[in-house]
Amino acid sequence: MDIRHQIHGGSPSSSSTTSSTSSQTHHPITTTTTTTSADPMHSWWESISKARSRINLLSTLLPDPNPISSLADSDSPANSLLSSFTAYDAVSTSLISSPFSGSGSDPLCNWLYDTFLSSDPNLRLVVLNFIPIISNLYLSRIYNYNNHNNSTPPSLSGFEAVLLAIYSSETKARAGKPVTISIPDLSQPSLYHSPRVSNQNSNSSSASNYGYGSKKKVSSSRVTASRPAATVAVVAAPLEPQTAIKSTKRATIVGVALDCYHRQIAQMPAWSKVDFCQFSAGWAGQDCACKSEFDESEHVGVTSFEDGIVENGNESEGSVVEEMKSLAIQGDNEDNNGGVGVKGTRILLPWELLQPTLRILGHCLLGPLNTNEVKDAASVAVRCLYARGSHDLVPQAILATRSLIQLDKRAREAAAVAAASAANTVGSNANTPSKAKKPEILLVSK
Repeated sequence: MDIRHQIHGGSPSSSSTTSSTSSQTHHPITTTTTTTSADPMHSWWESISKARSRINLLSTLLPDPNPISSLADSDSPANSLLSSFTAYDAVSTSLISSPFSGSGSDPLCNWLYDTFLSSDPNLRLVVLNFIPIISNLYLSRIYNYNNHNNSTPPSLSGFEAVLLAIYSSETKARAGKPVTISIPDLSQPSLYHSPRVSNQNSNSSSASNYGYGSKKKVSSSRVTASRPAATVAVVAAPLEPQTAIKSTKRATIVGVALDCYHRQIAQMPAWSKVDFCQFSAGWAGQDCACKSEFDESEHVGVTSFEDGIVENGNESEGSVVEEMKSLAIQGDNEDNNGGVGVKGTRILLPWELLQPTLRILGHCLLGPLNTNEVKDAASVAVRCLYARGSHDLVPQAILATRSLIQLDKRAREAAAVAAASAANTVGSNANTPSKAKKPEILLVSK
């Protein structure tokens, strides 16, 4: 199915909704069909068959030789595809190296679009796995076109179709309602405190009990306590249906796709998170000395990111510096095919795009199950975004990135202290002489 018909003919969600409605009108569902669809064994086998067919189709779209077709033989092919670095690397390399990637006729974009519309949650996770690389290529190529004033704009309708499919799904899920959170009343002594609600009857009865038989009327000036109203904050405004990606709605649509990626980030593999952190550092595009201003302290010592040397530091800090040096931003990395390099390009960062980016980086930085590679890459990205926010004078970005940097420093200091105490414990146990074991005596009854 060609994506260009979906782009120019209307939104994917509207076309699918219309077809499903007409089919329900002319072909009502019978009792036998409902029973079959409700059978868990049938649903499981249908999901397995669908995932195997998608894997076999993907193996034909990638250059040979590729071992992706063997993933279809596993018991859970969708999960095997999600956790396969070979599949992720093959798809990412094809999207980056091909000059026609992202167009309406791109077979990989058609595969991603159809896979996301399959309504299988496991297959949707596979598509969300590629959101970082899709967002980076899409935003970077648009930025390069606008800055270089090229005569022919790049064809990115394939990327736009995938992003619009995710946006339309999220719009339908939110049902026109904003995303809100309840903020506790900080004037109360605790989050779980609520004042007692007293009424006039309880007050009059208590007064008669202590009045020795005399009925006293309670003064009407006594004010009854009431429960304070909860403060509701709007995190995201209601989404409007979109049939195309306009320049004014581009950041919102890409931000919604990143927000969907964040909600499923616990199931995303480590290499996808590392790529997103590198892309975020490239989007910031700020490789100046102010990004390391929080790494200079009296206790830790002065850190030199250019030379990779740590004075008065420890081994863990030295490894972080080496990682930051290896992930240093090189500016605009464009390849010969008109694409962008792995580390991305400096782009505009409105709050609609920066907010989900910081949420993802916060998880990568502080998630307890993340690897050190993910945490180090997120640490570099957060410092680059702090430098970008400081130069652009964006208060929201400065406050958010400073908080993440402080949390990262405290976590690393606590880890260094724990490692030092563990090393001291092991050393003391090794130097302590151990007593010789007494021979075991076995009592045998005669």
